[in-house]
Amino acid sequence: MHMFKVATLYKFVPLDNLIALQQKLQSICQALTGTLLIASEGINGTIAGLPDLLDKAMAEIEAMPSFDNLWYQYSQATHKPFGRLKIRIKKEIITMHQPKPLSMSLRGRHVVAADWNNRLDQAAVVIDVRNNYEYRLGSFKGAINPETTYFSQFPSFVETHLKPYKDQPIAMFCTGGIRCEKASAYMLANGFKEIYQLSGGILQYLAHTAEDASRWQGECFVFDERISLGHGLKKGSALLCYGCRMPLKKEDLDDDYKPGLRCKFCSKDK
Repeated sequence: MHMFKVATLYKFVPLDNLIALQQKLQSICQALTGTLLIASEGINGTIAGLPDLLDKAMAEIEAMPSFDNLWYQYSQATHKPFGRLKIRIKKEIITMHQPKPLSMSLRGRHVVAADWNNRLDQAAVVIDVRNNYEYRLGSFKGAINPETTYFSQFPSFVETHLKPYKDQPIAMFCTGGIRCEKASAYMLANGFKEIYQLSGGILQYLAHTAEDASRWQGECFVFDERISLGHGLKKGSALLCYGCRMPLKKEDLDDDYKPGLRCKFCSKDK
């Protein structure tokens, strides 16, 4: 059995000539699978392949002047986590649909995994910046769920729920950190004063925090065939409904449920 190596990566950096960049990344990553999004604001995505091929591609990407200090987190998969390679040009690498581009020089203060538990205790409020279906699988105890379906709904949540905390310390987290980068930029541009974000996101925390010292509860949804990861970035137990694409926990499943069948969430939509 082949073991596949997976790299989750991002960087906010001004980019131009995106078509040429798309072609270059296509060439560099031709032996890999996964998705990379590029836009004038930067790069974001997850790619996977055999370890030596992924390491070679990552070295070439990092050697590009725009992508020095690229953030990335490695994990493993026992099966190929993506069907094919997609390099896409987008308007935003994280879609927020704001009328004016955000200044990404405004970002929350990064907190490394080793210091995150203390920050959770000191924050006036802790926000899970991910979407509702991700929150369902797991989160930090006491974190607020914005109940969004799309990240572009997060600004509305800020306006309706977080104004009382404008002058208080706010801690935020997401899967790999990129959504917090943009969320904190939005909040700082709108008068919030003290925002902290989990550096490298949940993936970094699960990779570097012992389970007996962890504040994380449940599993972390990932956007590939593994579906969810647990401590040590080991594959979790979640399944994915083929009908509604909802990630499913064990307690969501009837005794006779089998992968490929529709789940209880599908029936709610009928």
